[in-house]
Amino acid sequence: MSISAEDRERISLAIRSAETKTSGEIVCVLAQSSSDAKALPIFIAALVALALPWLLVALTAMPVQRIFLLQILVFVALTVLLCLPRVRVALMPRAARRAVAHRVAMEQFVIRGLTRKKDRTGILIFVSLAERYARIVADDGIAARVPQPEWRGAVDALVVHMHDGRVADGFISAIDICATILATHFPHTETSRDELPDRVYVI
Repeated sequence: MSISAEDRERISLAIRSAETKTSGEIVCVLAQSSSDAKALPIFIAALVALALPWLLVALTAMPVQRIFLLQILVFVALTVLLCLPRVRVALMPRAARRAVAHRVAMEQFVIRGLTRKKDRTGILIFVSLAERYARIVADDGIAARVPQPEWRGAVDALVVHMHDGRVADGFISAIDICATILATHFPHTETSRDELPDRVYVI
């Protein structure tokens, strides 16, 4: 699942509109998957491939050469299957999936330049599709005045739309909710400057 060029433009327009109401800065990141670890899938494929010859020797009269060939084929096929993003993520415990997605969200917060905003009033709206994870990360200037639970409505909007396959609509709803919160605490002023690109990053 991804978003079209038209969806990206809609999100950009929503960010620009939101930032006319607040001195805060909004950046959106959509990750297809936060985890790229392949050790567990390969380990499982190797275990199955190692066990296969013992079963075949015990249950069949298959020639050794064919058994070894099947062992190699099973290992390769299982490795390819288990390394598919959705399958790979499904093998991870829920807590591990959330931890990995959270780490990537925090990395993106730094990478996208939010920490460089002068008054520390930037927020990151982050979604990781494979992990079904959404989070709002606020910089220090905002976090000091806006408790994390206030972002719950924006996160819920992201999750609901993500489950329905309407990722762009989820971002737009979350942007609107965040803009309302930011405008309350950090209204737009004559000195407000747009310091970061108004776009969604897809990684």
